Amino acid sequence: MAARKRLRLGVVGCGNIAHRYAQRIRALDALELVAASDALPGRAEALVAEFGGKAHGSLASLLADDRVDAVVNLTVPAAHAEVTAAALEAGKHVHSEKPLALRHEEARDLVDLASARGLRLSAAPATLLGDAQQTAWKLLRDTAIGHVRVAYAEANWGRIETWHPAPATLYAVGPMVDVGVYPLALLTAIFGRARSVTAYATTLEPERVALDGTRFRPGAPDLTVAVVELESGLVVRLTASFYVGAGIHRGLEFHGDGGMLWLASWAESDSRLQITTDFNGDNYEPVPLLREPYHGIDWGRALVDLAGAVDDGREPRASGAHAAHVVEVLNAVQESARVGGPVAVESSFDPPPPLEWAL
Repeated sequence: MAARKRLRLGVVGCGNIAHRYAQRIRALDALELVAASDALPGRAEALVAEFGGKAHGSLASLLADDRVDAVVNLTVPAAHAEVTAAALEAGKHVHSEKPLALRHEEARDLVDLASARGLRLSAAPATLLGDAQQTAWKLLRDTAIGHVRVAYAEANWGRIETWHPAPATLYAVGPMVDVGVYPLALLTAIFGRARSVTAYATTLEPERVALDGTRFRPGAPDLTVAVVELESGLVVRLTASFYVGAGIHRGLEFHGDGGMLWLASWAESDSRLQITTDFNGDNYEPVPLLREPYHGIDWGRALVDLAGAVDDGREPRASGAHAAHVVEVLNAVQESARVGGPVAVESSFDPPPPLEWAL
Protein backbone atom coordinates (compact mmCIF):
# COMPACT_ATOMS: atom_id res chain seq x y z
CA MET A 1 0.00 0.00 0.00
CA ALA A 2 1.33 3.43 -0.96
CA ALA A 3 2.11 5.77 1.89
CA ARG A 4 -0.54 8.40 2.52
CA LYS A 5 0.33 12.01 1.83
CA ARG A 6 0.26 14.49 4.65
CA LEU A 7 -2.75 16.79 4.56
CA ARG A 8 -1.33 20.30 4.36
CA LEU A 9 -3.39 22.65 6.46
CA GLY A 10 -3.99 26.38 6.57
CA VAL A 11 -5.44 27.71 9.82
CA VAL A 12 -7.81 30.67 9.50
CA GLY A 13 -8.40 32.38 12.84
CA CYS A 14 -5.48 32.25 15.27
CA GLY A 15 -7.33 33.00 18.49
CA ASN A 16 -8.04 31.08 21.66
CA ILE A 17 -8.31 27.55 20.23
CA ALA A 18 -5.71 27.71 17.42
CA HIS A 19 -2.78 26.85 19.70
CA ARG A 20 -4.42 23.55 20.73
CA TYR A 21 -5.10 22.61 17.12
CA ALA A 22 -1.54 23.51 16.10
CA GLN A 23 -0.05 21.38 18.87
CA ARG A 24 -1.89 18.32 17.62
CA ILE A 25 -1.16 19.07 13.94
CA ARG A 26 2.56 19.16 14.77
CA ALA A 27 2.33 15.87 16.67
CA LEU A 28 0.48 13.87 14.01
CA ASP A 29 2.22 12.34 11.00
CA ALA A 30 -0.86 12.66 8.77
CA LEU A 31 -0.95 16.45 9.11
CA GLU A 32 1.24 19.47 8.40
CA LEU A 33 0.64 23.14 9.24
CA VAL A 34 1.74 25.17 6.21
CA ALA A 35 -0.13 28.48 6.56
CA ALA A 36 -2.12 30.71 8.89
CA SER A 37 -4.05 33.96 8.71
CA ASP A 38 -5.97 36.15 11.12
CA ALA A 39 -7.85 39.43 10.92
CA LEU A 40 -5.84 40.79 13.87
CA PRO A 41 -2.21 41.73 13.09
CA GLY A 42 0.46 39.58 14.69
CA ARG A 43 -1.61 36.55 15.65
CA ALA A 44 -0.85 34.46 12.54
CA GLU A 45 2.82 35.40 12.79
CA ALA A 46 2.93 34.26 16.41
CA LEU A 47 1.32 30.92 15.56
CA VAL A 48 3.66 30.04 12.69
CA ALA A 49 6.70 31.24 14.65
CA GLU A 50 5.97 28.46 17.12
CA PHE A 51 4.52 25.77 14.89
CA GLY A 52 5.84 26.45 11.38
CA GLY A 53 4.26 27.50 8.12
CA LYS A 54 3.74 30.87 6.46
CA ALA A 55 1.74 33.76 7.87
CA HIS A 56 -0.62 35.36 5.37
CA GLY A 57 -1.92 38.90 5.66
CA SER A 58 -5.39 37.99 4.41
CA LEU A 59 -7.75 35.10 3.83
CA ALA A 60 -7.48 35.63 0.08
CA SER A 61 -3.70 35.29 0.24
CA LEU A 62 -3.92 32.04 2.21
CA LEU A 63 -6.50 30.61 -0.19
CA ALA A 64 -4.20 31.41 -3.12
CA ASP A 65 -1.38 29.38 -1.52
CA ASP A 66 -1.03 26.19 -3.59
CA ARG A 67 0.53 24.35 -0.65
CA VAL A 68 -2.75 24.48 1.32
CA ASP A 69 -4.84 21.34 0.77
CA ALA A 70 -7.41 22.08 3.46
CA VAL A 71 -8.51 25.00 5.60
CA VAL A 72 -9.10 24.72 9.35
CA ASN A 73 -11.72 27.38 10.06
CA LEU A 74 -11.25 28.63 13.62
CA THR A 75 -12.90 32.02 13.21
CA VAL A 76 -15.76 33.30 15.40
CA PRO A 77 -19.14 31.57 14.85
CA ALA A 78 -20.62 34.50 12.89
CA ALA A 79 -17.82 34.18 10.31
CA HIS A 80 -17.85 30.39 9.86
CA ALA A 81 -20.16 30.21 6.84
CA GLU A 82 -18.45 33.01 4.90
CA VAL A 83 -14.92 31.68 5.47
CA THR A 84 -15.86 28.08 4.69
CA ALA A 85 -17.66 29.12 1.49
CA ALA A 86 -14.60 31.09 0.35
CA ALA A 87 -12.31 28.14 1.05
CA LEU A 88 -14.53 25.71 -0.86
CA GLU A 89 -14.79 28.16 -3.76
CA ALA A 90 -10.98 28.22 -3.81
CA GLY A 91 -10.87 24.41 -4.10
CA LYS A 92 -9.82 23.66 -0.52
CA HIS A 93 -11.19 20.94 1.71
CA VAL A 94 -12.46 22.36 5.01
CA HIS A 95 -12.76 21.47 8.66
CA SER A 96 -14.78 24.09 10.55
CA GLU A 97 -15.13 24.69 14.23
CA LYS A 98 -18.69 24.54 15.48
CA PRO A 99 -21.23 25.43 14.40
CA LEU A 100 -20.85 24.94 10.66
CA ALA A 101 -23.06 28.03 10.22
CA LEU A 102 -25.55 29.97 12.30
CA ARG A 103 -28.48 29.23 9.97
CA HIS A 104 -29.44 25.87 8.51
CA GLU A 105 -29.89 27.33 5.04
CA GLU A 106 -26.28 28.55 5.07
CA ALA A 107 -25.01 25.20 6.37
CA ARG A 108 -26.94 23.30 3.71
CA ASP A 109 -25.50 25.56 1.00
CA LEU A 110 -22.00 24.72 2.22
CA VAL A 111 -22.70 20.98 2.03
CA ASP A 112 -24.04 21.39 -1.50
CA LEU A 113 -21.05 23.51 -2.52
CA ALA A 114 -18.56 20.95 -1.20
CA SER A 115 -20.38 18.18 -3.04
CA ALA A 116 -20.49 20.16 -6.30
CA ARG A 117 -16.75 20.85 -6.08
CA GLY A 118 -15.81 17.27 -5.13
CA LEU A 119 -14.38 18.48 -1.80
CA ARG A 120 -14.53 17.09 1.74
CA LEU A 121 -16.24 19.12 4.45
CA SER A 122 -16.12 18.24 8.13
CA ALA A 123 -17.06 20.14 11.26
CA ALA A 124 -16.71 20.10 15.01
CA PRO A 125 -17.75 18.80 17.38
CA ALA A 126 -16.03 15.54 16.47
CA THR A 127 -15.70 14.19 20.00
CA LEU A 128 -17.58 11.06 18.85
CA LEU A 129 -14.10 9.99 17.72
CA GLY A 130 -12.84 9.99 21.31
CA ASP A 131 -11.82 6.76 23.04
CA ALA A 132 -14.43 6.92 25.81
CA GLN A 133 -17.15 7.99 23.36
CA GLN A 134 -16.37 5.13 20.96
CA THR A 135 -16.39 2.71 23.91
CA ALA A 136 -19.80 3.99 25.04
CA TRP A 137 -21.12 3.68 21.48
CA LYS A 138 -19.96 0.05 21.27
CA LEU A 139 -21.71 -0.76 24.57
CA LEU A 140 -24.90 0.80 23.20
CA ARG A 141 -24.61 -1.13 19.92
CA ASP A 142 -24.09 -4.31 21.93
CA THR A 143 -27.26 -3.52 23.97
CA ALA A 144 -25.35 -3.54 27.26
CA ILE A 145 -28.27 -1.61 28.79
CA GLY A 146 -30.95 -2.90 26.43
CA HIS A 147 -33.08 -0.67 24.23
CA VAL A 148 -32.25 2.95 25.05
CA ARG A 149 -35.29 5.22 25.32
CA VAL A 150 -34.04 8.35 27.15
CA ALA A 151 -30.81 10.35 27.32
CA TYR A 152 -30.05 13.20 29.73
CA ALA A 153 -27.37 15.61 28.55
CA GLU A 154 -25.78 18.37 30.64
CA ALA A 155 -23.78 21.18 29.02
CA ASN A 156 -23.38 23.56 31.95
CA TRP A 157 -20.28 25.69 31.30
CA GLY A 158 -20.57 28.27 34.07
CA ARG A 159 -19.71 31.97 33.79
CA ILE A 160 -17.13 31.80 31.03
CA GLU A 161 -16.24 35.48 31.33
CA THR A 162 -14.30 34.56 34.48
CA TRP A 163 -11.67 32.76 32.37
CA HIS A 164 -12.29 33.27 28.64
CA PRO A 165 -10.28 36.12 27.06
CA ALA A 166 -13.03 37.01 24.53
CA PRO A 167 -16.38 35.84 25.95
CA ALA A 168 -18.66 38.30 24.14
CA THR A 169 -18.54 36.37 20.85
CA LEU A 170 -19.74 33.23 22.63
CA TYR A 171 -22.42 35.08 24.60
CA ALA A 172 -23.63 36.37 21.22
CA VAL A 173 -24.63 32.81 20.22
CA GLY A 174 -25.32 31.36 23.68
CA PRO A 175 -24.47 28.12 25.49
CA MET A 176 -26.67 25.84 23.39
CA VAL A 177 -24.74 26.77 20.25
CA ASP A 178 -21.35 26.85 21.99
CA VAL A 179 -21.48 23.75 24.21
CA GLY A 180 -24.92 22.14 23.92
CA VAL A 181 -23.86 21.29 20.39
CA TYR A 182 -21.37 18.71 21.76
CA PRO A 183 -23.83 16.19 23.26
CA LEU A 184 -26.31 17.01 20.49
CA ALA A 185 -23.79 16.01 17.80
CA LEU A 186 -22.76 12.91 19.73
CA LEU A 187 -26.33 11.70 20.30
CA THR A 188 -27.45 12.23 16.71
CA ALA A 189 -24.32 10.50 15.40
CA ILE A 190 -25.12 7.43 17.51
CA PHE A 191 -28.93 7.34 17.31
CA GLY A 192 -29.70 9.21 14.07
CA ARG A 193 -31.58 12.32 13.04
CA ALA A 194 -33.78 14.52 15.21
CA ARG A 195 -37.39 15.09 14.20
CA SER A 196 -38.77 17.57 16.76
CA VAL A 197 -37.67 20.07 19.40
CA THR A 198 -39.46 21.70 22.33
CA ALA A 199 -37.41 24.26 24.24
CA TYR A 200 -37.35 26.92 26.94
CA ALA A 201 -34.73 29.68 27.19
CA THR A 202 -34.08 32.66 29.43
CA THR A 203 -31.33 35.06 30.52
CA LEU A 204 -30.49 34.64 34.18
CA GLU A 205 -27.72 37.25 34.48
CA PRO A 206 -28.32 40.10 31.99
CA GLU A 207 -25.02 41.93 32.55
CA ARG A 208 -21.56 40.37 32.51
CA VAL A 209 -18.05 41.68 33.19
CA ALA A 210 -15.10 40.55 31.07
CA LEU A 211 -11.61 39.97 32.46
CA ASP A 212 -10.56 43.46 31.37
CA GLY A 213 -13.48 45.01 33.27
CA THR A 214 -15.62 45.67 30.20
CA ARG A 215 -19.33 45.26 30.86
CA PHE A 216 -21.46 43.59 28.21
CA ARG A 217 -24.90 42.08 27.79
CA PRO A 218 -25.38 38.53 26.45
CA GLY A 219 -26.82 38.53 22.96
CA ALA A 220 -28.53 35.16 23.50
CA PRO A 221 -30.16 33.39 26.48
CA ASP A 222 -27.66 32.08 29.03
CA LEU A 223 -29.86 29.09 29.98
CA THR A 224 -31.67 26.77 27.58
CA VAL A 225 -33.46 23.49 28.27
CA ALA A 226 -34.55 21.46 25.24
CA VAL A 227 -36.39 18.21 24.68
CA VAL A 228 -35.23 16.70 21.39
CA GLU A 229 -37.13 13.76 19.95
CA LEU A 230 -35.16 11.59 17.55
CA GLU A 231 -36.66 9.62 14.70
CA SER A 232 -35.42 6.44 16.40
CA GLY A 233 -37.76 7.19 19.32
CA LEU A 234 -35.04 8.32 21.72
CA VAL A 235 -36.05 11.30 23.85
CA VAL A 236 -33.22 13.66 24.82
CA ARG A 237 -33.35 16.25 27.60
CA LEU A 238 -30.53 18.70 27.01
CA THR A 239 -29.54 21.58 29.30
CA ALA A 240 -27.00 24.25 28.33
CA SER A 241 -25.98 27.16 30.55
CA PHE A 242 -23.46 29.99 30.88
CA TYR A 243 -24.64 30.50 34.48
CA VAL A 244 -24.79 27.02 36.03
CA GLY A 245 -21.42 25.33 36.49
CA ALA A 246 -20.71 21.66 35.87
CA GLY A 247 -21.47 20.68 39.48
CA ILE A 248 -22.57 17.13 40.22
CA HIS A 249 -24.74 16.91 37.10
CA ARG A 250 -22.58 16.57 34.03
CA GLY A 251 -22.02 14.57 30.88
CA LEU A 252 -24.43 12.12 29.28
CA GLU A 253 -26.66 9.55 30.91
CA PHE A 254 -28.29 6.85 28.78
CA HIS A 255 -31.36 5.07 30.15
CA GLY A 256 -32.35 1.72 28.66
CA ASP A 257 -34.64 -1.20 29.39
CA GLY A 258 -31.73 -3.06 31.00
CA GLY A 259 -29.84 -0.39 32.89
CA MET A 260 -28.08 2.99 32.71
CA LEU A 261 -24.78 4.10 31.19
CA TRP A 262 -23.02 7.31 32.28
CA LEU A 263 -20.39 9.15 30.26
CA ALA A 264 -18.96 11.80 32.56
CA SER A 265 -17.78 14.01 29.69
CA TRP A 266 -19.07 14.31 26.14
CA ALA A 267 -15.78 15.99 25.19
CA GLU A 268 -12.69 14.41 26.78
CA SER A 269 -11.39 11.21 25.20
CA ASP A 270 -10.46 9.83 28.62
CA SER A 271 -13.84 10.45 30.22
CA ARG A 272 -15.03 8.20 33.00
CA LEU A 273 -17.56 5.64 31.79
CA GLN A 274 -19.79 3.81 34.26
CA ILE A 275 -22.68 1.35 34.03
CA THR A 276 -25.41 -0.08 36.23
CA THR A 277 -27.93 -2.78 35.40
CA ASP A 278 -30.03 -2.44 38.55
CA PHE A 279 -31.21 1.13 37.86
CA ASN A 280 -29.53 2.46 40.99
CA GLY A 281 -27.28 5.43 40.42
CA ASP A 282 -25.35 4.57 43.58
CA ASN A 283 -24.29 1.25 42.05
CA TYR A 284 -22.52 2.44 38.92
CA GLU A 285 -19.42 0.38 38.10
CA PRO A 286 -16.48 1.63 36.01
CA VAL A 287 -16.15 0.40 32.42
CA PRO A 288 -12.65 -0.09 30.97
CA LEU A 289 -12.13 1.77 27.70
CA LEU A 290 -11.41 -0.15 24.50
CA ARG A 291 -7.88 1.22 24.37
CA GLU A 292 -5.55 3.56 26.23
CA PRO A 293 -7.18 6.95 25.76
CA TYR A 294 -5.82 10.29 24.69
CA HIS A 295 -5.81 12.66 27.67
CA GLY A 296 -8.40 15.40 27.17
CA ILE A 297 -9.74 16.50 23.78
CA ASP A 298 -7.75 15.40 20.74
CA TRP A 299 -8.21 18.43 18.49
CA GLY A 300 -6.39 16.65 15.67
CA ARG A 301 -8.51 13.52 15.47
CA ALA A 302 -11.12 15.02 13.14
CA LEU A 303 -8.33 16.37 10.94
CA VAL A 304 -6.74 12.93 10.66
CA ASP A 305 -10.15 11.53 9.72
CA LEU A 306 -10.53 14.31 7.15
CA ALA A 307 -7.15 13.34 5.68
CA GLY A 308 -8.36 9.74 5.46
CA ALA A 309 -11.59 10.86 3.82
CA VAL A 310 -9.64 12.84 1.20
CA ASP A 311 -7.39 9.84 0.44
CA ASP A 312 -10.20 7.26 0.45
CA GLY A 313 -12.83 9.31 -1.39
CA ARG A 314 -15.35 8.99 1.45
CA GLU A 315 -17.23 11.38 3.67
CA PRO A 316 -15.56 12.39 6.95
CA ARG A 317 -17.11 10.86 10.04
CA ALA A 318 -17.83 14.38 11.32
CA SER A 319 -19.52 15.16 8.02
CA GLY A 320 -20.82 18.48 6.78
CA ALA A 321 -24.27 16.97 6.28
CA HIS A 322 -24.42 15.89 9.93
CA ALA A 323 -23.17 19.31 11.05
CA ALA A 324 -25.85 21.00 8.93
CA HIS A 325 -28.52 18.81 10.56
CA VAL A 326 -27.23 19.84 13.98
CA VAL A 327 -27.49 23.50 12.92
CA GLU A 328 -31.14 22.92 12.00
CA VAL A 329 -31.73 21.42 15.46
CA LEU A 330 -30.07 24.46 17.07
CA ASN A 331 -32.29 26.76 14.98
CA ALA A 332 -35.34 24.71 16.05
CA VAL A 333 -34.32 25.13 19.71
CA GLN A 334 -34.21 28.91 19.24
CA GLU A 335 -37.54 28.98 17.40
CA SER A 336 -39.29 26.71 19.90
CA ALA A 337 -38.15 28.86 22.81
CA ARG A 338 -39.49 31.89 20.97
CA VAL A 339 -42.93 30.48 20.04
CA GLY A 340 -43.42 28.27 23.09
CA GLY A 341 -44.16 25.00 21.31
CA PRO A 342 -42.65 22.12 19.32
CA VAL A 343 -40.76 22.78 16.09
CA ALA A 344 -40.20 20.10 13.45
CA VAL A 345 -36.75 19.21 12.09
CA GLU A 346 -36.73 18.16 8.44
CA SER A 347 -33.13 17.46 7.36
CA SER A 348 -31.27 14.18 7.51
CA PHE A 349 -27.76 12.75 7.08
CA ASP A 350 -25.97 9.43 6.74
CA PRO A 351 -24.79 8.34 10.21
CA PRO A 352 -21.03 7.78 10.50
CA PRO A 353 -19.45 4.37 10.99
CA PRO A 354 -17.48 3.59 14.16
CA LEU A 355 -13.70 3.81 14.05
CA GLU A 356 -12.12 0.53 12.94
CA TRP A 357 -10.59 -0.26 16.34
CA ALA A 358 -13.99 0.16 18.03
CA LEU A 359 -16.01 -2.24 15.84
